[in-house]
Amino acid sequence: MNTGSQVSQSTGFLALVGALLTLLLSGCGSSPTVSETDRLDIPDYNYIIGPGDTMEIFVWGNEELSTTGIVRPDGKFTTRLVEDLPASGKTSTELARDIEEAYAEYVRQPVVSVIVNGFVGVPQQQVRVVGEAADPASIPYSQHMTLLDLMIAVGGMTEYAAGNRSVLIRTFSGRQESFDLRLDDLLKDGDISANMALRPGDIVIISESWF
Repeated sequence: MNTGSQVSQSTGFLALVGALLTLLLSGCGSSPTVSETDRLDIPDYNYIIGPGDTMEIFVWGNEELSTTGIVRPDGKFTTRLVEDLPASGKTSTELARDIEEAYAEYVRQPVVSVIVNGFVGVPQQQVRVVGEAADPASIPYSQHMTLLDLMIAVGGMTEYAAGNRSVLIRTFSGRQESFDLRLDDLLKDGDISANMALRPGDIVIISESWF
């Protein structure tokens, strides 16, 4: 076993991760802390269907046309009567109306309901955690999601994390800004004032503690 080669590869990987995080942060304006308004504000939003979502299509009075399936990676969905129906980027209501319009050629006054069961969503509505999370992930945003909810979902932080040096990247009207987070205070000390409401598209970067 070439230990020297493994150490070199590990060092190179850490350097690459560090460079990527530096590049991400360099494009963002910085504010020292999240304002009280932003910390507590819960956005109102409509869930947008994305590739990988599992859906049930009900056609009232025509049960034989009802079906289930998964939105393909190309964002399209196939029903019993219509192939390659665009689904990604739409709400369930918008998709139901599109299916009704397509089915009108075959069924008199179709009434369609779309129920989304398995949620993946579009990237713009996901919340991402990178860096020293126990299980870094992209998670579909859900109404009333908080920073604490997100940290529970990713299993907390690794032993190498510097939680109070972590940052939140948030987009406002196409412009990214970064805010300091106090994850150590929240997770280790139970300081609930360090918790905050999240928004679709938020990115949490958990810094590494350098020894």
